[in-house]
Amino acid sequence: MSDGTQSCRHSTLQLETSAYAAECGFKRPPPNKRAAATTKSGRVLKTSVEEKNTAATFPGPLVLPDDELHWDPKAPAQSFRSWLHEKHRNKITSTRKTLYVAAVPNVDPGVDFMQEWTIPNLNAGKNPTKRSKLDPTSAGDVEPLDPNDLIEYLTAFYHGLPVQPFPTPLRFVPWPDDKPKHRTPNPSSPPPKHIALATPSNLTRIRLRPSPHPPFTHQLNLDDILDAAIAMLPPDAYALVLLIEHDMYESPSDDFCCGRAYGGSRVAVVSSVRYRLELDRMQGIEGGHVWPASHCGRFVDGVLAEEEGFEFERDLEVQQVGVEEESPMRAAVDAAGKVEGEESGRGVWFSRVCRTVAHELGHCFGLDHCVYYACGMQGTAGMREDVRQPPYLCLVCLAKVGYAVSTELLGGGEVEKNGYVRERYEALWKVCARWDDVGMFAGFGAWLDRRLEQMTLET
Repeated sequence: MSDGTQSCRHSTLQLETSAYAAECGFKRPPPNKRAAATTKSGRVLKTSVEEKNTAATFPGPLVLPDDELHWDPKAPAQSFRSWLHEKHRNKITSTRKTLYVAAVPNVDPGVDFMQEWTIPNLNAGKNPTKRSKLDPTSAGDVEPLDPNDLIEYLTAFYHGLPVQPFPTPLRFVPWPDDKPKHRTPNPSSPPPKHIALATPSNLTRIRLRPSPHPPFTHQLNLDDILDAAIAMLPPDAYALVLLIEHDMYESPSDDFCCGRAYGGSRVAVVSSVRYRLELDRMQGIEGGHVWPASHCGRFVDGVLAEEEGFEFERDLEVQQVGVEEESPMRAAVDAAGKVEGEESGRGVWFSRVCRTVAHELGHCFGLDHCVYYACGMQGTAGMREDVRQPPYLCLVCLAKVGYAVSTELLGGGEVEKNGYVRERYEALWKVCARWDDVGMFAGFGAWLDRRLEQMTLET
């Protein structure tokens, strides 16, 4: 995964929001409100963990130019208390607790032209008539993702809930109302305006459009796919996520959309195609500074230095985790750096899809986008920000998930909730250990290891 950044040692880490946060108007909730946001009462008498140590485990959101919080700096903060009293929140019950993962639909021969739509044209603008091979700096062609790997990850991430494959295969098929003239043996003929997503009991029309920009030629309508997911939701499902390998769009003004959840309807759809490693250069992703190295102080300073008209002074008070200090974030950066350059394209692809799927399912739990910390529930405004976000849940968001499972479903109290958090971390660590040749998983595993040590010392 070489892009010329491997020489960076990430010797200082950005623990607080960058200097750009003030420029765009984002004000992070102060420490006392962050601590209060983790409690059921919404109040806290004292901060239980000294703030510097907390920051070395759960840093603040970076807030760089063109990030989500740049464009929406007044986004509301959802505390544990406000989440708990949300009127329309879906609670987990003993009869509705299963998370379902629907694998990528098969493509029927009648719509086999769709197969070409998953192949990126990386030479767009150079020779548009020639289909591109993979970027020579990429990891090369990779086999499809295995939904069983994702099920294993989600079983740990949402520990305590059963996670199962959707019981019947899905298929993309022709939409019956489209006239036959839309499909001829001539490969240059335009595709129809619709296809259909078929289950054994339902057929949902899916709109298509030519992609407005490279690297893909056509896109599927996200809203229609979400409708299909709602129609096939099993009665015992708490939520369902449907995987797609095609590019998607949500509104006519969209360039593309990687995923979306209808939390109230308990469904999510995630497209994996934009996360492939060979697209990094085209999408402006700097591989050497994806999470956890996105918190590298040198990297953050470099991004801000390139922002036209913005001047700042580096604040060492918020970049104090040195090479020697043993903290979860330091351990994560060092562990990820050891495998940098050795990662498989499929492993990186899988790690990115995992983070997004877990995020979208979080919305089904009623979680809003997080503004308290750098967190897996942060919103993202594009692919460059997406790969900079962490896979963990922050203290506030984990309080919500922990309560939903250990208290609302299992009937436990505070002691059981703390035990749940530890068991969840241990389950995630085991999954990360299996993928320790991938930067995100190596970093997440090291972070989890140190976080478990912290929890032992705190008890």
